[in-house]
Amino acid sequence: MERRKPKNTSSTSKKLWRYLKKSKISLFFAIFFVFINCVSNIGGSYLLRPIINNYIIPGDIQGMLRGMTALLFIYIAEVSSQYIQSRLMVDVAQRTVNTLRKDLFSKMQDLPLRFFDTKNHGEIMSRFTNDMDNISESLNFSLTQIFSSIIIVVGIITIMLIINPLMTLITVVIIPLMTVLARYILHNSRKYFSAQQAVMGEINGYAEEIITGQKVVKVFSFERNVEEEFERLNTKLQEKATKAQFYSALMIPIMVNINTINYALTACIGGILAIRGSLDIGGLMVFLQYSRMLGRPINEMTNQINAIQSALAGAERIFEIMETKPEKEDESDSMELKNIKGDVRFNNVTFGYNSDKIVLKNISIYAKPGQKIALVGSTGAGKTTITNLLTRFYDIDEGSITIDGIDIRKIKKENLRKSLAMVLQDTHLFTGTIIDNIRYGKLEATDEEVIKAAKLAGADSFIRRLSNGYNTVIDGDGNNLSQGQRQLLNIARAAVADPPILILDEATSSIDTRTEKYIEEGMDRLMEGRTNFIIAHRLSTVRNADAIMVIENGEIIERGNHEELLKQRGRYYDLCTGAFELE
Repeated sequence: MERRKPKNTSSTSKKLWRYLKKSKISLFFAIFFVFINCVSNIGGSYLLRPIINNYIIPGDIQGMLRGMTALLFIYIAEVSSQYIQSRLMVDVAQRTVNTLRKDLFSKMQDLPLRFFDTKNHGEIMSRFTNDMDNISESLNFSLTQIFSSIIIVVGIITIMLIINPLMTLITVVIIPLMTVLARYILHNSRKYFSAQQAVMGEINGYAEEIITGQKVVKVFSFERNVEEEFERLNTKLQEKATKAQFYSALMIPIMVNINTINYALTACIGGILAIRGSLDIGGLMVFLQYSRMLGRPINEMTNQINAIQSALAGAERIFEIMETKPEKEDESDSMELKNIKGDVRFNNVTFGYNSDKIVLKNISIYAKPGQKIALVGSTGAGKTTITNLLTRFYDIDEGSITIDGIDIRKIKKENLRKSLAMVLQDTHLFTGTIIDNIRYGKLEATDEEVIKAAKLAGADSFIRRLSNGYNTVIDGDGNNLSQGQRQLLNIARAAVADPPILILDEATSSIDTRTEKYIEEGMDRLMEGRTNFIIAHRLSTVRNADAIMVIENGEIIERGNHEELLKQRGRYYDLCTGAFELE
């Protein structure tokens, strides 16, 4: 797999350390047992020298048994320390990732809506999945393996120098060759794996697109064309995957062969030295054992450094979100609204999502308590932006918005949003029972209040026909319900909140005409006694509004009720007499 690198390794490491040091005692003991494990590993191999020289060659059986017993205890210590450090590092890793994931999720709740509107949702989710997994894996294995590899390499080379400096020099010369070859193979392997993943993404996206659009493919007899395109992508994937797998498969045999050559060379030279009396037999056996051992930690270090770089790159992406400016806090003198009447006014409001592109220009809207204000206009005219400003998902650039004469910037956001309810075109239901989904509008609502809201929305009858009624479990965003049923639950959720101000944003645009009439009855009951803002493409939805605002290019070009706007013979008249739905 392709390994990413962090842009600022030092800064990201310091931030990650702040999480790791919360488990510093466990981390300390984990590193301590890694040290014990390495010393046992190196020491166990070195103990063969005195056993061979002092006991096996002279034929001292008792001495050999004592040496073997000592060797047994060393290996028990090695295995035990390996087990303990693994358990400790798993605990450290999971506690660190748990805290990191919790902080990231909490941060997401504090981020402004602008962040989610400008970020790919799949990209955000990858922070919780791929990046967290990379960090967890690296903390579980890579950190201790690098530390272990360093100790083993330093320890082995030190003892080899003590045994015979000349043979050590010959063995160590092989190490740069192994490193250079490993880096070359890894570089090419990463390059082709990256290309393979890119083509894999293309082929998966194309397959999903064609499978989803099978009706269109068949109705236009496009089967042969899509087969040819898929064959092109599939051949391209084969070429990239072949090269990626080839370089990946080269690593082990090349390293094994270099180790074998090194072992044979060491054995030959060591044998000559032993015959001449310059090296004892036990020392030769230990040296051969160490030459075998030396290749593994070097390879591991190369691989684990790449893994840690990938984890740090993931951590950097996570910290990038955690350092994003949160939603602007309430001013110190912010107040709570009580006994809201619902008098809403937009006074010369100007707003742009970006400073170089103004969306709303000098907008003024006046909604008296209990009125229905409809907003109509072409897609992108700025209708939804108006409701986003009323809820303070975004703050205005110029002008003011007031509720009962109080500027909404002086009202606590939580209190402001509790006084509003929204019914959107895209319904969103959570995994859980129907009664819990409706109660999401008011968490402290009783069962009786929830049922009353469902009856107001016209949802009670279909809910009772379900197998478990209000206790029916919804999953997959309500895939077991029709679009109309999901929208009725959405209306019931707004009804249980019982807000003085209601926003209906394209609430019936994706529903058939028959279902629309049924849902409109529920919305009419919901709108009674509230100040309502209605955004609709279907003009039949807004005919009975007290005031209709026709918005184009961020400006109100017409205003009045249905009859008044028809008499003006302007844009609204054209929409009504030409097409009964907006563009």
